[in-house]
Amino acid sequence: KGEFNIKSGRISAYSNGENRFTNFLEPYFWRAPTDNDFGNNMPNQLGFWRSAHLSRQLKGVKVGDQNAEGLAIEVTYLLANINIPYQITYLIENNGSIRVTASMDFSSVPLPELPRFGMRTTLSNWYTDVTYYGRGPHENYSDRNEGSFIGIYTDKIANQYFNDYIRPQESGNKTDVRWLMLTNGKGMGVKIEGAQPLNFTAINHSVEDLDPGATKKQQHPTDLKPRNDVFLSVDLKQRGLGGDDSWGALPHLEFRLLDKKYSYSYIVSLVNE
Repeated sequence: KGEFNIKSGRISAYSNGENRFTNFLEPYFWRAPTDNDFGNNMPNQLGFWRSAHLSRQLKGVKVGDQNAEGLAIEVTYLLANINIPYQITYLIENNGSIRVTASMDFSSVPLPELPRFGMRTTLSNWYTDVTYYGRGPHENYSDRNEGSFIGIYTDKIANQYFNDYIRPQESGNKTDVRWLMLTNGKGMGVKIEGAQPLNFTAINHSVEDLDPGATKKQQHPTDLKPRNDVFLSVDLKQRGLGGDDSWGALPHLEFRLLDKKYSYSYIVSLVNE
């Protein structure tokens, strides 16, 4: 069962009995800066994207006709803080799944490099477990993943945040992910399957909690207590970590987000194992 709110441009209900997933992911572009990011001045140079998801204005909703693929709903937003359009298409498939396609084109506007192109949402701690098919089991990034092998991994969401850095920062990402599932103790939950490989994080800390702002703060992971929420990000790409040195070197070109057009798709479905 699903419901779409024309006025808000959002899916307001998606459920199968007790199993409900209503907090669909929304555009997001920032990451909590790493020590290497501070070394190459990323928080200042790319800080433009920190608030780009805010003040999103709904510009139009177009509902298509039912066909063999399903029912398509095209939603167009204006990212008001940066004045560029962002499109989300929801294809309500005939099997009950929902294919989400997000696209952005800022080729006509001179904007800095993206830290990430993806979407995020906040869920309750009803979800306790994560299973995924991708690189693992430890965190990995586009330029730091050859020691993480593709397989099927299962863990508690509470273990996904790596807290052994000297201070809080971006953590917990997985690359080359084909699909992931967040479930509760009964095996009920949500599955997200990429039309192309994905990145994802599912941790009990928000980006805002992990981001000290423009400068480093004297804080440690023990200063941040896990929240009773699951912060889920599903991305097409995230900027590489770099690390040739930690005082100015940028990530290698192939691991930077320098394109001016981005689009990706994933399929959301409910699972009851």
